[in-house]
Amino acid sequence: MQKILVTGGAGFIGSALIRFLINETSHSVVNLDKLTYAGNLQSLRSIEASQRYRFVKQDICDRAGLTELFFQEQPDLVMHLAAESHVDRSIDGPAEFIQTNVVGTFTLLEVARDYWQSLNDERKSAFRFQHISTDEVYGDLGPTGLFSEQSGYQPSSPYSASKAASDHLVRAWNRTYGLPVVITNCSNNYGPFHFPEKLIPLIILNALERKPLPVYGDGQQIRDWLYVEDHARALYKVATMGVTGETYNIGGFNEKANIDVVYTICDLLEELQPVKPEGLDAYRDLVHFVKDRPGHDLRYAIDASKIERELGWQPQETFESGIRKTVLWYLDNLNWCKSVQDGRYQKERLGDRP
Repeated sequence: MQKILVTGGAGFIGSALIRFLINETSHSVVNLDKLTYAGNLQSLRSIEASQRYRFVKQDICDRAGLTELFFQEQPDLVMHLAAESHVDRSIDGPAEFIQTNVVGTFTLLEVARDYWQSLNDERKSAFRFQHISTDEVYGDLGPTGLFSEQSGYQPSSPYSASKAASDHLVRAWNRTYGLPVVITNCSNNYGPFHFPEKLIPLIILNALERKPLPVYGDGQQIRDWLYVEDHARALYKVATMGVTGETYNIGGFNEKANIDVVYTICDLLEELQPVKPEGLDAYRDLVHFVKDRPGHDLRYAIDASKIERELGWQPQETFESGIRKTVLWYLDNLNWCKSVQDGRYQKERLGDRP
């Protein structure tokens, strides 16, 4: 049994990870989260009463607060997910992304290094710092090929540039100071409890309200889709079995064009929610092509053979099974969707700056 510190545990991926850790392992979890607009503790209601779970409201840029927390809680493993993550928001306001993703990761690394150096030899050798990142650091892949762990970094947006910077910091703290780290870069996640600014929940909720379904450009941008619960299992595999200093790409083996994702959701709603808003004949009629966002990459695709070969991980969900589960979850949890929209985000267009 270990004590695991999860940063950003009230977010989409972080909450899925914590639910997995509490439900499927014997470890105790400290959830550190600033609770920005996308962080919501309702995503953790199912496990919040566990004796092995504790929540701490904390900013990863607060070095004094982090230091106190580390030395009080004595974690054996840090799983760092806290980040600003929405590309469109990074276009409208990049400063917050630099502060959280770059300065915050630097601060966390420094506190973790001081703490790690204070441990006895046995605990020091067992300690791990896991940094969770994105395939967007690799930039635009083009029509063929796959991103591997050896792919060069060519970030296109302020968001991906900030994540690339944080990846480099983590590797440097391993190389320079010997801090035992592992890094993961994942493809697009989807599933329950996803904040409604992201493509899949936005399309579902807009369709149910007879609002336009915005699709950037011609909708031919291709992404690899990873069900969030598969991702949580992969993160745990890397944290407990991964080789220190190594990077592992995590993908769902599900390349889909954005327009095909939107059409799939529409078709599922025809089946699962056949009673439509008044005046709507077909959900596909709501599809609305809008001006593409600046710097929009055409295609991402992950080569996840390393984590499969070395750690024995494979996704359990296909896109077809995962997207059905996702649509059903949103239909059953519309009250959650309403509660997480606090007035600052009402499904408006973001990232439309020239």
